[in-house]
Amino acid sequence: MSDLFGVEWLPLPRVPQMAEIDRRAQEENGVPERLLMENAGRSIALVVDRLFPRGRVAAALGSGHNGGDAYIALRALSTWGRDVVALTDGDRPPNPILAHLWELPTAPAPDAGSIFAGADVILDGLLGTGAAGPPREGTARIIEAINSSGGSVVAVDGPSGVDFSTGQVPGASVNADVTVSLGFPKLGLLFQPARSRCGRIMVAEIGFPPVTADEVGAAVITPAWASARLPARPPDAHKGDLGYLLIVASRFGMAGAAALAARGALAAGAGIVRIASDAANREIHQAAAPETIFVDIDNPDALMEAGKWADALVLGPGFGTDNVALQRLEAALAATEEKPTLIDADGLNLFADRADELAALAQKRPLAITPHPGEMRRLQGVGIDEVIADPVAAAHRAAGRFSAAVLLKGAPSVVASPGTVALVSSSGSSAAASGGSGDVLAGVCGALLAAGLTPRDALAVGLFYAGRAAELGPVRGRSSLDLVGGLAAALKTPGAESPPLPFVLFDQPPRR
Repeated sequence: MSDLFGVEWLPLPRVPQMAEIDRRAQEENGVPERLLMENAGRSIALVVDRLFPRGRVAAALGSGHNGGDAYIALRALSTWGRDVVALTDGDRPPNPILAHLWELPTAPAPDAGSIFAGADVILDGLLGTGAAGPPREGTARIIEAINSSGGSVVAVDGPSGVDFSTGQVPGASVNADVTVSLGFPKLGLLFQPARSRCGRIMVAEIGFPPVTADEVGAAVITPAWASARLPARPPDAHKGDLGYLLIVASRFGMAGAAALAARGALAAGAGIVRIASDAANREIHQAAAPETIFVDIDNPDALMEAGKWADALVLGPGFGTDNVALQRLEAALAATEEKPTLIDADGLNLFADRADELAALAQKRPLAITPHPGEMRRLQGVGIDEVIADPVAAAHRAAGRFSAAVLLKGAPSVVASPGTVALVSSSGSSAAASGGSGDVLAGVCGALLAAGLTPRDALAVGLFYAGRAAELGPVRGRSSLDLVGGLAAALKTPGAESPPLPFVLFDQPPRR
């Protein structure tokens, strides 16, 4: 059973960015193309040998670099004693020089059904990053033969038929058990529906020079990245050292939203949490989260005192969107002056027709917002399909528009902030697809904001650990409150301590 692993800096390029990284490696840094291919092929072979150590290996070879990489992997496996066969597709089979004089059995494309039916492991080297649109008819037939073979499928760089930049699947595509992404994970592979075709994603280091943030638009929030930014907790710490958080939330009848946010904040390490809410919710809040201090949101003096006390503010869960909610929002903002603020849920909906005011707010205080696609649509006046089609671009646009850190919720979620690369979550599970999970996430991020992290880092670190809590346990049978209980394990064990093979930079189990 694999576990999540990732080095601290892991770029997430789109296809054109990857092409430029490849070009610069060869033309400006003197890294030979053949060296990159040899490293790629041997890495693929080593993954196959580790995960699937027995049985016949067949490779589907296209005419691009992925076909060459798969051919080199097949050669390595053959020299190690494995029974292998290559099936060629396209008008240009791999260069025979890549075989190093070894005789590798080959078969033509029409034999795909019988070849793959007799294989225990299949290497998918048909299509690569340069492919666009649905596969042509002959390639689609080979893909169907791979998917119906019953063997374990290892995709080279990415499953044939998926868009490596967007994650879209315009036609037939390979359903892989393992994807060995070469050099860096490609952006589209982490997004649906491509993610479901990838199986386990393993990223192999193959010799590229370092890639800087200005060469890509996104990077992965890995266990190492999140762990490095989690605030330290001194052994002699007391509650006053760990951040005071004010949660302004919950109209009458919605007390659970504030309670879940408070429980999430406390589990994430907040020193003290105050809840400002409708007075009718007092008893429920103090029963559900007895560690918190209750504040009557309609008592101006009490709210002002709580605002001065707080290190950060979370505003919006279960808040409502009527005139009373708007008045309460304005009072909360007035009471907290320049304090770092996270606005979530109904707090964002109150700004749906006042986007300029939200942008102006960010000029006065550090600001984080956490919209789901529907809330993003309302804030920016764009179609929801546009948001879903390219979440990284949508998050970047919102960050620039509002001068704020933005957490765009999804599977995976994306964090963007002006002038920096977007951050894409590597943790998460459909276990979080339940009412209240967003409230928990807001509380976790709010606690980190109160502890002194920047809005961007608070969102990204909170997102990672909340997602990790969701994936450490069963998919079914857990509520959002159960996810709060999983935070302790997530904070203790953010991921595997070492890679499954020395050259693996990132290892992500199949999404559940």
